[in-house]
Amino acid sequence: MDYGIDLSHYNTVNDWNAVRGNNITFALCKITEGTTFVDQDAGGHLSGARGVGIHGGGYHFARPGSVVDQVTHFVNTGTPLGIFEPGSLTPVLDVEVSGVGDAFIAEWIRVIRERTGVKRVMVYANLNFWTNVLHPDQWAGDGVYLWIARYNGDPGNPGWAHPRLALHQHSDKGSVPGIPGAVDRNATIVPFGLADLLN
Repeated sequence: MDYGIDLSHYNTVNDWNAVRGNNITFALCKITEGTTFVDQDAGGHLSGARGVGIHGGGYHFARPGSVVDQVTHFVNTGTPLGIFEPGSLTPVLDVEVSGVGDAFIAEWIRVIRERTGVKRVMVYANLNFWTNVLHPDQWAGDGVYLWIARYNGDPGNPGWAHPRLALHQHSDKGSVPGIPGAVDRNATIVPFGLADLLN
């Protein structure tokens, strides 16, 4: 099992060496949201993580509307940050709001692959979305991984299963040395590991 964190501008990291010393091997960072928002802390988070040997990656918070415009915003912002380069975490689509459903996700996967050449893509949602809103069998083929938010305190065992389910956000109040305050903690889900989730 591999352990990681996800970060946005709400998080401050004071000591990346301490983070790495807590057996954290990956950090997924918010890059963009919708068609205009840019997380100004993404570059600092990514460089800090990489500087101590933690694999960095980026996610886009989806809003209803044009998929192409949101992919363009994510790619234009994330490319200079290196998030589509080999060794980075596969790009993530963060699905949390109504109006973003299966058709949006399927189109996102197609367009992000076309624009970046990456084959692996991950989709994040909570248990309610996975069970009541989304139908991953419609679009989660080879190279697509699922990431579930379920804060049950049991890393890697979210209590919901899917053949493509690879990552579990098991706490939004995690404690990690080097990060003041709470942070989201994640663990890979067997049989998947970190190597499966890299570009």
